[in-house]
Amino acid sequence: MRMTVIGTGYVGTVHAACMADIGHEVLGIDIDAERIAALSSGRAPIREAGLDELLARAVGSGRLRFSTSLAEGAAFARTHFVCVGTPQRTDGEAADLRYVDAVVDGLAPHLSQGSLIVGKSTVPVGTAARLGRRLAATGSDAEIAWNPEFLREGCAVGDTMRPERLVVGVSSRRADAVLREIYGPMLRVGVPFFSTDPATAELVKVAANSFLATKISFINAMAEVCDAAGADASVLARAIGADTRIGDRFLEPGLGYGGSCFPKDIRAFAARAEELGAGEAVVFLHEVDRINTRQRRRTVDRARQLLGGSLTGRRIAVLGAAFKPGSDDVRDSPALAVAAAVQRQGATVRVHDPEALDNARTAHPDLTYAPYVPLACEDADLVLHLTPWPEYRKIDPAALAAVVRDPLILDARNSLDAEPWSLAGWTLHALGRPWLAPSAALAGGAS
Repeated sequence: MRMTVIGTGYVGTVHAACMADIGHEVLGIDIDAERIAALSSGRAPIREAGLDELLARAVGSGRLRFSTSLAEGAAFARTHFVCVGTPQRTDGEAADLRYVDAVVDGLAPHLSQGSLIVGKSTVPVGTAARLGRRLAATGSDAEIAWNPEFLREGCAVGDTMRPERLVVGVSSRRADAVLREIYGPMLRVGVPFFSTDPATAELVKVAANSFLATKISFINAMAEVCDAAGADASVLARAIGADTRIGDRFLEPGLGYGGSCFPKDIRAFAARAEELGAGEAVVFLHEVDRINTRQRRRTVDRARQLLGGSLTGRRIAVLGAAFKPGSDDVRDSPALAVAAAVQRQGATVRVHDPEALDNARTAHPDLTYAPYVPLACEDADLVLHLTPWPEYRKIDPAALAAVVRDPLILDARNSLDAEPWSLAGWTLHALGRPWLAPSAALAGGAS
């Protein structure tokens, strides 16, 4: 089938490349001419596992090309996927839908009869219905459907090609048939397919994100209690996660969530519920958000306590800038938020990250960055482990101890193997866990 993918950010670039790879003819559209030029040459503008090879193959096959023209897109195909951003509004917590609206308004004068616009952007419930009325007012017979994405950054290609489920919100059998044909390769291998109304499809995405965010904030609230009680949140998480009704995924105590989805999505969901008169039903989401934000403050407070009550004049090494491993995305990164806060309190900060340094420099040019871990840690009074990259779990603690001023580390992600660090002479602290002194493991201490 022929289709356009409008918006070539994380979702759009991956969706366009994957759709071309399974055999469709795809035109990717974006207003950013520089990005379109890079994509047209087969260069991905984002770091995503497997995307470079997939994009090069799709462009080389001729099934994927790019443009800056919505008119060209409307002439090319009758099915249009909308993948533009829906950031939080600057004047409140609701979603900013100006980019979604602009795509629909831009397409409307050019659409051929029987066109289908398929939203993939995360939007407040009722958006598809509102856009449908907007289109109808122009005289277009185009239909609006919604097909939310459930991509994990760092795993987006696999999540698109082998999704856990597909959800489509449609208002006609024709739209349902079009989407079933598009996703035919996935359906033939048994991927669950939920065909429902647009409002339910819109809610599935924000409800899923809200539930996962709630699990993360719950275990972090328990970690705070563990700190006060001298208990171990990591063991607690594993024990309750063994209950199949709960499950162990998203029960990792630590610095909390960030990125471009969870923070703004749960705030927008709560704001939309208020507009619908159902605000009391999701009042808990405000506390979920507050707990998550508090984890960043707790990390800064713990760093200050470990250094005697003041960060002024201290050297701090920060391991991690991306909001999660496997991505170069620094949007609402807890790691960078902590690094910036520590620096504001008078510390000298050097940041390392395996992939996200360029984006971090753009977001926080006031911080200092180091291309290698030892350089970031040189003469450090404290090391902060803030993004759980696999590379950091492979660090030789003894070698790193030779370059720091004081072998003191705060594992804010609870992902380092504490015993080797202790044996190498480090004092290791973690959120929600008893601290481990140097060589304590040799005496049968905590691990």
